[in-house]
Amino acid sequence: MNLYLVRHGRPAPDHSVPASEWALDPAHEDDIVRFGAAGRLPEDAAWFTSPEPKAARTAELLAGRPVDIVQELREHERAAGRVEDFPAAVAEAFARPDDVVHDGWEPLTRTRARVGAVVRRILAEQAGRDVVLVGHGTAWTVLVTELTGAEPDLDRWRGLRMPDVIVVDGQGLDGEGRSSVRVARRPRAWPRPTTRRNATT
Repeated sequence: MNLYLVRHGRPAPDHSVPASEWALDPAHEDDIVRFGAAGRLPEDAAWFTSPEPKAARTAELLAGRPVDIVQELREHERAAGRVEDFPAAVAEAFARPDDVVHDGWEPLTRTRARVGAVVRRILAEQAGRDVVLVGHGTAWTVLVTELTGAEPDLDRWRGLRMPDVIVVDGQGLDGEGRSSVRVARRPRAWPRPTTRRNATT
C-alpha cells in the first residue's frame, strides 16, 4: 500500500475571494491529462479529494469520474487578498506553526491536525489498498511531516508543480512505524510551469 498525494492543477486566481474558491484554469486542463497519462498513479486505488474546486476538478480529470470529497482535506485556510511574497509568508507559517502569521490564515498546527486525522482514518478504512488523495501543496507538506516524523521539507514544497505528486511508501502507514517519502520522477510528458510555481496554494 502506498499513499499518493497529488497537488492540483493550475488554478485561475481571483484575489477577491479566498483561494479555496478558485477554479481550475481550463487552459491548463490538458496539463492534468498528460500528467495522468504518464503512468505515475496506480490504476486500482481508492480516490479522495479536497472539496476545493481546483482540486475536485483535477481529481475528476485524473480518475475519469467524480471523486469522493473529504472536507478535511482542504488546504491551509487563507483569507482573500493578494500576499506580496507568498513563499516567504508560507515559510513564516512553517517557522511559527502555532501562530496566525497573516490576517485570516489558519495556524499550521491546526491544518496538520485536521489533515493528519482524516488521512489516518482513510488509511485505516482502505487497509491494504493504494490511496490517491488530490489536494494542496501546503497541506501535503504538513501531512508528510505528520506521517514520517521528518521536518517540513520546504524545498520540496517550493519545487512542486501543478499538478505534481508526492508518494509516501506504505511501510509504516498502517501502524505506529514511520514511513518514507519519495517524489515521483517526472517524465518528459509532465508539464513544465508556465508561470511562477508557488504563486498559489
